[in-house]
Amino acid sequence: MTPRRPCLAIDGPVGSGKSTVARLVAHRLGFTYVDSGAMYRALAWAARARGIGPADPERVSQLLNSVDLRLEPQPDGVNRVMVSGRDITQEIRSPEIGQLASEFSEMPAVREWMVALQQDMARDGGVVMEGRDIQTVVLPDAEIKIFLTASAEERARRRWIELRERGFEADCDEVLAEIQARDHRDSNRAHSPLRPADDAVHLDTGGMDIEQVVQRVLEIAGERNLRP
Repeated sequence: MTPRRPCLAIDGPVGSGKSTVARLVAHRLGFTYVDSGAMYRALAWAARARGIGPADPERVSQLLNSVDLRLEPQPDGVNRVMVSGRDITQEIRSPEIGQLASEFSEMPAVREWMVALQQDMARDGGVVMEGRDIQTVVLPDAEIKIFLTASAEERARRRWIELRERGFEADCDEVLAEIQARDHRDSNRAHSPLRPADDAVHLDTGGMDIEQVVQRVLEIAGERNLRP
């Protein structure tokens, strides 16, 4: 019987670099990358397409019982995001969908549904999953737990650059204010708040480029003999 491969849980606030780091680490380890944020964005996209808002819990519940949401790993490690057979990978990356996803993520029913789906995706191990409650709620038994962070100003700068590269107009001060508001919501929500696990390794990514962070995470994996 083939032994179960380990899981890596990478959490952190918006703009900490966790999505890119998790994707690259998964690719180099030969693991599956799971972008939990894309899953929340996909649900928000599906809700908006049906005219459903977070203030309508009954219709949200109906959506959860009917929506077909999938992540399809690609050779380069990127997740193709599918809803009911439609590829919405690019459509979910707008600031509007990001804000809506944040609002839906505060709903306990949504988080419970997502947790069950994400745990099923990691059942056989061999995944690098990133988000905000992965190491504390979704995969509390993950063999490696990494908590990435950086100052709000540094994260706002990164987010501003990302938005500009995607063709969205953005104001630095507004991006900073949005990040600070998101940090407050994520850390203070009653259900699955953002916080590091007691046994997480903390990495401040300020002053580090992506490759340096990736190498540090791989070093931690090697130190714990958790190479595939």
